[in-house]
Amino acid sequence: MCGIAGILGRIDDGNNAALRRMGAAMTHRGPDGEHVWISPPDRDGIGCLLLHRRLAILDLTDRAAQPMVDPATSHAIVFNGEIYNYKILRDELLAAGEKFDSSGDTAVLLRALAIWGPRAVRRLRGMFAFGLWDPEALQLTLCRDPLGIKPLYLCANPDPNATWRLAFASEVRALLASGLIASPALDSAAVASVVWNGFVMGPGTIVQGIEQIGPGQIVVFENNGHRTSIEDSWRIPPPGDGKPCDETELREALELSVKEHLISDVPLGVFLSGGVDSSAIANLAQRVSASPINTFTLTFDEAEYDEGPIAKQIAAMIGTRHHEGRLTEEKFRANLDAALNSLDQPSFDGINSYFISRAVKEAGLTVALSGAGGDELFGGYESFRQLPRLLRFMNAASHAPGALRETAAQLVDLVAGRSRGLIRPQTRWAKLPDLIRRGPNLVGSYQMIYSLFRPDFQQELLVDPATILPDGLPPDLRNRLIAEIADRSPLAAISILEQRCFLGERLLRDTDAASMAVSIETRLPLVDRVLLETVTRIPDDQRFLPPRRKQMLRNIGLQGLDPKIFERPKSGFVLPFDKWIRRGLTGTMADTLLSPDLCRSVGLNPQTVARLWQAFQSGQRGLYWSRIWAIYMLLRWCDRHGIKLADQ
Repeated sequence: MCGIAGILGRIDDGNNAALRRMGAAMTHRGPDGEHVWISPPDRDGIGCLLLHRRLAILDLTDRAAQPMVDPATSHAIVFNGEIYNYKILRDELLAAGEKFDSSGDTAVLLRALAIWGPRAVRRLRGMFAFGLWDPEALQLTLCRDPLGIKPLYLCANPDPNATWRLAFASEVRALLASGLIASPALDSAAVASVVWNGFVMGPGTIVQGIEQIGPGQIVVFENNGHRTSIEDSWRIPPPGDGKPCDETELREALELSVKEHLISDVPLGVFLSGGVDSSAIANLAQRVSASPINTFTLTFDEAEYDEGPIAKQIAAMIGTRHHEGRLTEEKFRANLDAALNSLDQPSFDGINSYFISRAVKEAGLTVALSGAGGDELFGGYESFRQLPRLLRFMNAASHAPGALRETAAQLVDLVAGRSRGLIRPQTRWAKLPDLIRRGPNLVGSYQMIYSLFRPDFQQELLVDPATILPDGLPPDLRNRLIAEIADRSPLAAISILEQRCFLGERLLRDTDAASMAVSIETRLPLVDRVLLETVTRIPDDQRFLPPRRKQMLRNIGLQGLDPKIFERPKSGFVLPFDKWIRRGLTGTMADTLLSPDLCRSVGLNPQTVARLWQAFQSGQRGLYWSRIWAIYMLLRWCDRHGIKLADQ
């Protein structure tokens, strides 16, 4: 796990200094060292500059340092992540006569790309983002892993006469720190995305002109910065692809995934919240390990949020070396600025990952396994129950005349609107009129039930309502989702939506930023290409039913544990935000939320934001903390980084 950056442009002191600034902005991602490599310039003085910040995990010697240059081809690479099957690939290359100086995965990746070309990416099992410079073709290749675990951002210079043509980095903030973007501006579509989703949906980012490389994409650039090709290295298998998977095959796939995610030359542990997913990962990890593994739980004074006693009991049954970190309200407030500053883009999520990662770091570990991804794979969210019911209702209602459907929507609106409060209800029930008007559209329905606010209130919040995107999704992502869920069952389609949106665009991004802020590598055995290919072949009734149970994961991952422990309401890993906000953060939040100039600078209506804040403070029912927190985080992030709309 590291931080990478690069520039295509003139080989001069200015670009070298810009690259160094990007490295300095990512020191937290790689505290174990920084190295720079600069290509020989072409006849016009143009070349490639690469930087790597190292967090040493595999092969701790200098032989694994990056940027790494292939001795046979002179290809140079900067790589962030882990290739879990690198030993298998290494053995294959050794059998073909190849040699390696390093025992780590970077050298294997570099040689595999030289021998097999882009086909090598399809053979990688892991989480990764890399930049590869080909000195003969004068081309830069950027690539991310298929599920988008590791981030990679780029910015192209529209000025053909400028000294730099293209820059890339592991973080948006690193590109801002480079100083290459003369007047960075807020992207109005990203603001609308935060208002709808609570975070920025890709491929765009919060900053105009900075975009992300998509999950699984291989993108090639000439040294003048022009994009020459873009391809997907992997696609979710189509329905009916391969013979059905049974529980025995799934057991083998889960154990192998966990075993490969345990490969490390530094101490590691497992986040243990006490839920099904994290308990399954801890149990499987101990099952395939020769010695006790470390498990970690964050505990709270607030009993309704504290899963410490349950996690401790589970750890004792598994036989792990268990650790607890207590997060009090006082400690939360004392470290809140650092937690908020860890996020690379505005989001209402990620703070919990920061605090558990910090506890793991303080215990002396560098790598931690997480159970994230189980809900998406096996139907653990409420959406797997609600959306199929909603679609059946929508299909039935679609046969009614349009005028009748509109009348029904207006009646529901009227009933919902009778609730007393400063703003209309924003709950899922209150969104039913909007759902009725949209009809049986799975992508639209999914986005609507997850939206922070109803469309009419979004129009009130935004100074320019025209920036609201259909279904709250950028066109490229929306079209991709529609194509990926085509011809699939509703449950399989919902699984893809959860993986691509909730997991891919929010949870993975925030977890990476928050954990790397304290130099912790987070690994996700349930977010794995090979495992997903296996799970996709499980029949729906075994994989998803009954909804939210994740029965197959329970059968395999919780083997040997008392099943009664897990027969309790699903809570997820959350902090007591609502209480802490109301008790101790109102002054800080009010200063930000009630600033008319700040609101206008990001395209929000100050009067509407003030009304929303007042409604939250008054305890209006159905107005969850995440709604006001998302607006606060947007304003705070933009204010901290000096980013505002171009016309402000």
